[in-house]
Amino acid sequence: MSVTCIACRHDIDDAAKLCPYCGADPRTGDKIDTQAILQEVFKPKEMTRTASVLDFARQRQGAVVAIAVVVGFLILAGLYQYAVHRNDTAALAGNGVPITEVTDVTDQGEDNKPLPMPPLQFAYDGRPQSMRTYIVEPGAAPAPAPAPPPAAPAPPPKPR
Repeated sequence: MSVTCIACRHDIDDAAKLCPYCGADPRTGDKIDTQAILQEVFKPKEMTRTASVLDFARQRQGAVVAIAVVVGFLILAGLYQYAVHRNDTAALAGNGVPITEVTDVTDQGEDNKPLPMPPLQFAYDGRPQSMRTYIVEPGAAPAPAPAPPPAAPAPPPKPR
């Protein structure tokens, strides 16, 4: 069913409490403050400052991400400049040791010289599978003697 609005003469649904065209009561034609009705039915949520900042950030995510990247880059650049400045001033402030004193090895005693390699004695019986190498050091137990190769079995006598 439809009803004609008295204020604007449009046909509207008979269950409507307000005319969608003019906002008046369709039966009496009285203008109604729709904002007051909307605020009464849909009460606005009280927002704190933090909630409003978060809502702003949600609506403008791209800008917030770009600003965060720029701020992060500036912080890293500042830390780099601080480290470079600190290293430059710290290296020049103290008395250093000349590099020739650190690397001079000419006046070291006999205690630090490497020992010569002992002579190597090889025991090789002709087969690469059983080759062994022994390093004979003073005071070490003598190397075991290599086992003799097994004798080849004698061929069986030929029948005559």
